Amino acid sequence: MAQRLTRPIFRLATTLLLLFVAHAIAYADNPQKMNMLSKNHCMLAFDTPTTRYLLLPVEEKAELCNLRLIVDNNAIQTLNVRLAADHVDYFVPLALDAVKGKPFVLDVHAQGDVRKNGNLNDYVCWKNMTMTDNFDTANREKWRPLYHHTPPYGWMNDPNGLFYKDGLYHLYYQWNPYGSQWENMTWGHSVSKDLVHWEDRGTAIAPDALGTIFSGCCVVDHNNTAGFGAGAVVAFYTSAGENQTQSMAYSTDNGQTFTKYDRNPVITAPIPDFRDPHVFWHQPTERWIMVLAAGQEMQFYSSKNLKEWTFENRFGEGYGNHDGVWECPDLMQLPVRGIDKQKWMLICNINPGGPFGGNATQYFIGEFDGHQFTCEDKPETTKWMDYGKDHYAAITFDNAPQGRRILMTWMSNWQYGNQVPTQQFRSANTIACDLDLFEHDGQTFVGRTPSKELLAARGKPLFKNSTSARRTFNPAQGAYELVMVIKPQTKGKTSLTLQNAAGEKVVVSYDVAAQTLSVDRTQSGKSDFSDGFKAVTVAPTRGLITTLRIFVDKSSVEVIDAQGKASLTNLVFPTTPYNTLLLENSGGNKANVSAFEMK
Repeated sequence: MAQRLTRPIFRLATTLLLLFVAHAIAYADNPQKMNMLSKNHCMLAFDTPTTRYLLLPVEEKAELCNLRLIVDNNAIQTLNVRLAADHVDYFVPLALDAVKGKPFVLDVHAQGDVRKNGNLNDYVCWKNMTMTDNFDTANREKWRPLYHHTPPYGWMNDPNGLFYKDGLYHLYYQWNPYGSQWENMTWGHSVSKDLVHWEDRGTAIAPDALGTIFSGCCVVDHNNTAGFGAGAVVAFYTSAGENQTQSMAYSTDNGQTFTKYDRNPVITAPIPDFRDPHVFWHQPTERWIMVLAAGQEMQFYSSKNLKEWTFENRFGEGYGNHDGVWECPDLMQLPVRGIDKQKWMLICNINPGGPFGGNATQYFIGEFDGHQFTCEDKPETTKWMDYGKDHYAAITFDNAPQGRRILMTWMSNWQYGNQVPTQQFRSANTIACDLDLFEHDGQTFVGRTPSKELLAARGKPLFKNSTSARRTFNPAQGAYELVMVIKPQTKGKTSLTLQNAAGEKVVVSYDVAAQTLSVDRTQSGKSDFSDGFKAVTVAPTRGLITTLRIFVDKSSVEVIDAQGKASLTNLVFPTTPYNTLLLENSGGNKANVSAFEMK
């Protein structure tokens, strides 16, 4: 009897020992000491780390915590993270490279009402905070696009610093590496050879004592006007501290790493919304020109050396839409189709004030002499580049080949950008488009045409030239391009419905008589995350449309006239991919549809 009792006790002791060892191994790299200083303030002391990352558990509904990474009694990094209070939604990595193997302290101060959220020492994050050498960025989101640019993880908004050099397109972007909601603005970096497939290059420009890193641009300084070397890449960005000021950094390795200018900021002004510098070389005056968003106007500055800037002029009062703050400018000269003439276009992104709520991109056509922009339209005229809900922060690539003006934009809306139903990442960029100008009814408008690289990205056809009223097909993971060829009649209408087995649908409609193109996403799928998401968006066609290109990805539908006269960009979140097309014609209209995989 005694022997039979001893064995269970031994097995129990062995099990407990194994559990203890497993627990010790699992938490060996967890905080060695936690000092509670108040209900919302603590310090975590770590021994010498031997791993690359400290994984921070995030809960999106939790209050922000302010973290300071302290080494040798110096705060070497400050960030804001929604540390998990009740449950863990996902993890984000805090890189420990700067710690250099030394003991460090994480100083944590929880914001918000601790009476509501509970004491900081009760947060579940402490039991889940671990160290590791690897951070998994493999896609875990069913709505992550297949052929649109996205960040590897975390929040993304405006594209920044677009430029082309030595066979690579460089795209920087507003990035939060520590969560999938807006915070900790940093420049992330991606590169591409074809504007479709993108490679992550990590952090390019990080926050500093002047503030977080807001939007801006990059230029290739071919003639070494700044003294950083011929061909140096010079970045301009807004330092968002207590006030917004303009700073610069330069790169001598083609944009992979940047050195911040030691005399930042280079431009200051007593203006609350003073940001988003865009710089280009103006050959007629042989000077660099900077356009800056300043409240509800654009300001122009000039420089010979990219370091010292002189105020030139301003534009905006009384012109266009002023229902929101003006942001993210761009200024360029473009050819006008069919005539031997060029005109200048000033891009002005605005939030709010868009035609269907939230943000949008307006533009002005006119002349620029190196000192002043003069708009050719009446002040009350507003021209929108895109009539969807999800087209913002539109800017072009510097130094693009063959003199092309290639545009990319943030594909979301500030009405719901922080709430869309993804967590590993939030937001994508639109497809790349080439810009030119065209005339219609005595006015000049921008043409936005899918870049030729999108044709090269077409895979095998799923079907071609279908005139069937109903067509079911098997799209590869819900990502494809549709081409609809229309033979319009004076009073005709054509509609194309993209639908799935759940009955979720997007309806694209062309009304010839009304000269309108519309997209109805009111039944497109998941939409309960925002009252502002359901929408029917409508664009003027400015003449007849004969071909539509419809780019469908896992969470977006971009409808673009093949001639670039009309476009509507909209997010969608179907529970399963749209795999059925319903084609309807009336009033004598005829149409056929082809579908192509995207590779």
